[in-house]
Amino acid sequence: MKRLGLGVLVLLALLAGGALWLEQQVNARHEVAEQNIIVPHGASVHRIARLLEHHGVVSSARWFRWYVRWQGDAGAIKQGEYRFSGKLNMPDVLHILVDGAVLQHRLTVPEGLRTEDILSLLAQKTHTPIQVWQKSLHGLLADGDWEGSLLPETYAYTLPLQPQKILKQMRVAQTHLLEGLTPQQAKKIRIMASILEKETALARERPLVAAVIRNRLRLGMPLQMDPTVIYGIWKRDGVFSGNIHRKDLHTDTPWNSYTRKGLPPTPICNPGAASLRAAMQPANVDYLYFVADGTGGHAFAATLAQHQANVRAWVAMERKHHAR
Repeated sequence: MKRLGLGVLVLLALLAGGALWLEQQVNARHEVAEQNIIVPHGASVHRIARLLEHHGVVSSARWFRWYVRWQGDAGAIKQGEYRFSGKLNMPDVLHILVDGAVLQHRLTVPEGLRTEDILSLLAQKTHTPIQVWQKSLHGLLADGDWEGSLLPETYAYTLPLQPQKILKQMRVAQTHLLEGLTPQQAKKIRIMASILEKETALARERPLVAAVIRNRLRLGMPLQMDPTVIYGIWKRDGVFSGNIHRKDLHTDTPWNSYTRKGLPPTPICNPGAASLRAAMQPANVDYLYFVADGTGGHAFAATLAQHQANVRAWVAMERKHHAR
């Protein structure tokens, strides 16, 4: 009995010593070089532990796995990108992973880009092949109605990258702006907004350009707006030289508002929130014409005679400028 009692005591002492050693391993802090690590979606504790050990965030993958399971947090670790730095121990690391304070990234999409250009920008900013974004958008908008369907804005996203989630944010943001409209009304607003987005960058002019579009449509006049011609050329040729010629105005495409009355069949770009709001609430004016005024804005007119006078003023200003 004495011999058995001694064995038990030795075993208990070993267990106590082992537990103390394990506790020291778990709680020991070491310096971690600042770095970002992505915990992949669906990664096992084993894979996460090896990842952390490889990057020097924990000293032992084996003991980190043991600690996670002992804490019962194997299912609580959240995917995402985390930043580790400074003196950390295993409880610190596990707390970061369970708390889920993943890094936030931001990307800004300017107003007035075609959808293909937006996808190219997203691919460039996220270092991802454009084919990934194209496939994701096709999955989101299976009917192929891509143009003008995304809202240019600044968006936050996390890693691992989820392209369709980002695109859905952009689509939903536009849908909220057009809430209450029928699908037909929403499409009309998107087309109008895309044209005025290309015609002016001045906030005060957007409702005025929207009024010109509305008034011309009501009177059955062709819109005669150059950006629609440019978009038609791009759709036809896949490229635009940057210069629009007189013959282009008379070369018919489905988007050419010189050769066809009414709105084009689709938006010609992705308009911003300000342009969408202006298209929904045009100014209460009877303008039918506008032309550049030489100062970065436009001169608006309700009659052809006034418009022609504005054109002459603009031509004279241009000649004066080039004569200097």
